[in-house]
Amino acid sequence: MASELDWTNDGRDWPNREASQFVTCGGVRWHVQSMGDQNAPVTLLVHGTGAATHSFRDLLPLLANEFHVIAVDLPGHGFTRITDNAALSLQGMAAELSILLKALDVSPVIAVGHSAGTAVLMEMALKGYIAPHRIVGINSALKPMQAHAVFSPMAKLLFINPMVPRLMSWRARYADGAKNVLKMTGSPIDKDGLRLYQRLFESPGHVSGALGMMANWDLEGLTEGLSSMPVPITLVVAEDDTMVSPSVSRTAAQSLPDAEIVSIEHGGHLLHEVEPERIADLIRDRAA
Repeated sequence: MASELDWTNDGRDWPNREASQFVTCGGVRWHVQSMGDQNAPVTLLVHGTGAATHSFRDLLPLLANEFHVIAVDLPGHGFTRITDNAALSLQGMAAELSILLKALDVSPVIAVGHSAGTAVLMEMALKGYIAPHRIVGINSALKPMQAHAVFSPMAKLLFINPMVPRLMSWRARYADGAKNVLKMTGSPIDKDGLRLYQRLFESPGHVSGALGMMANWDLEGLTEGLSSMPVPITLVVAEDDTMVSPSVSRTAAQSLPDAEIVSIEHGGHLLHEVEPERIADLIRDRAA
């Protein structure tokens, strides 16, 4: 197995470290961050492919003034460990996250997802694992890749080769990997965010988890079930998102029974990291 991030060293200055805990349930050892009054309504934050809880470093404490906020590193990402690669699929992540929520004895009133994280939350709602009052998706990745027939086998080959994550993390270390990837998001990330993404991309374990998620990602069942979505959906789009086109959310909204589109002109794919106050206000408004 590719070498993993070490909490003692790599987590020494992790954002909101004081809110972190580790919970083992199902086939996953989760890194969970929990902040706010535990008697307050629960808000769940789920990041996208290749990220971790650091993506919500500013949003989490803003929401903790009014909510009991829970953020997780998805299976194979950041400091969350898996025992079965099935946990890297959309269905596997949804099922494992539902087991975690039961272990924590929480039921989210608002569920917030970024990019692929929105798909995880929608899958959970369709399966009846969660029943929040609303799901808020930020630059949501809800469309199967056009080249899926080619990309998926290629990602699988990269994932099963143990040398690939090590080579990719080595390249990230010596070729400004994080800076180059973040340029593709169109988001002006601060130095702390860049430093943390660089740390993740230099970890073969994290790279392996991200590759495994892409290799096992299948949205066909989710897209077919959109018309049966039991939860109201707010889809927030940044018009300058260069990774996931705003048209993806607009197309999905046409199939959803109760959906709204919120358009924000600037911020790029990592909108919630660029405009945390604005996103926090939007979440509070929808919760009210």
